[in-house]
Amino acid sequence: MEEKKFRVESDLLGELQVPEEAYYGVQTQRAINNYHISRKRMCDYPDYVVAIAYVKLAAVETNRQLGEISDEVADAMAQACREIIAGKMHENFVTDMVQGGAGTSVNMNANEVIANRACEIMGHKKGEFQYCAPNDHANCGQSTNDVYPTTIRLTLILLNKKLTEHLSQLIAAFRRKGEEFKNVIKMGRTQLQDAVPMTSGQEFNAFANTLEEEIANLNRNAALLHEINMGGTAIGTGLNAAPGFPKICAQKLSELTGMEFVAGTDLVEATPDTGAYVSYSSALKRLAVKLSKICNDLRLLASGPRCGLNEINLPPMAPGSSIMPGKVNPVIPEVTNQTCFKVIGNDTTVMIAAEAGQLQLNVMEPIITECLIEDLTWLPNAMDTLREKCIDGITVNKERCLEMVKHSIGIVTALNPYIGYKNSTKIAKEALETGGSVYDLVLDHKLLSKEKLDAILSPEHMLKSEELVK
Repeated sequence: MEEKKFRVESDLLGELQVPEEAYYGVQTQRAINNYHISRKRMCDYPDYVVAIAYVKLAAVETNRQLGEISDEVADAMAQACREIIAGKMHENFVTDMVQGGAGTSVNMNANEVIANRACEIMGHKKGEFQYCAPNDHANCGQSTNDVYPTTIRLTLILLNKKLTEHLSQLIAAFRRKGEEFKNVIKMGRTQLQDAVPMTSGQEFNAFANTLEEEIANLNRNAALLHEINMGGTAIGTGLNAAPGFPKICAQKLSELTGMEFVAGTDLVEATPDTGAYVSYSSALKRLAVKLSKICNDLRLLASGPRCGLNEINLPPMAPGSSIMPGKVNPVIPEVTNQTCFKVIGNDTTVMIAAEAGQLQLNVMEPIITECLIEDLTWLPNAMDTLREKCIDGITVNKERCLEMVKHSIGIVTALNPYIGYKNSTKIAKEALETGGSVYDLVLDHKLLSKEKLDAILSPEHMLKSEELVK
């Protein structure tokens, strides 16, 4: 095997060997040595890497405009940033998602990669930082404390767009089932007890509509992420940043990404503020709660098949037991449930981490970042799995649904306008005492003709319940 080669770089703590081919440097190497927590690295989340490259590119162009760096160095760093945005060198972003230092390792990882690549572009070797340095050039006019939160915000905005696209596809799948099942009459239930008739189409359209609300809610909360603190540097006072940096940098980032960013009006306030993360995490939790509830409903509706509701059939995805032959479990809704539990738990972590901020900085932002990016990775995966392996293949047991309607005490509520409350009460009581069906008892007592009873219980009428059947 070829012997691995190293170069030597130094920092505040002394010298350290860095792999010769790596674009990262000594401070990133220390992070590699120090943090083995989540075992998830920046490069596992390409949008995260792209986001920090955009932020650094905006800073390069801001410093160029303000005359803080030469055109030669700016051109080289800008090319390096654009290469990262295009997907190159991502394997060099190797810091663990969970780390101490308020994200300093993440910022320095980017600074070192950009500076080393810029050195190469200008015809020099990696580590020849007299030509382009991680701190003096790549980090010019910046601090981890403005770069890191701005990167998080851009990452979440990019991932939110993807999340809502996947959510829209799931909504469309429920709507297709709503149309497919629009003529299937069934019993609605409250408190797990028979309530009044409805259609399976109404039930699936309700799933679609409740999820549709979450797209607007996610976007409404994501809008809070567009205020950034670039140029605030360490604590928001702007120390070491050229005058005008915050406004220009926000404008540059907007131009580069096609999204509208604005500089915070009070950067001392904006630097430690994690309120937008709390709000957005809450929106993710709200989506998870609704999605999990829907999966609970699907599992109930498919329960049985012989001794449960058995109203719908979920696609069989795997044998359900190592001991019970023939058993098939609702594994796809179950795994979606578990994903939702994770998101709900992560929201608690985000809340505690946001509260843990002290004075002019919140050093717990890395765990906030890890939780939110995890949510935004798991949820689309779970929604795609639910759609492709469950919703698209659901079938309905039409006769079973109708049979339960006819035998339900609950249909007397639908019949009340036609036979009167007193007759409805008598029929309900007799059905309970004898075990007979309301449908048959209404016919036996000649309270309604079969034609009119069927018309009342037709899907068309259930969809237009405000109109009495003539």
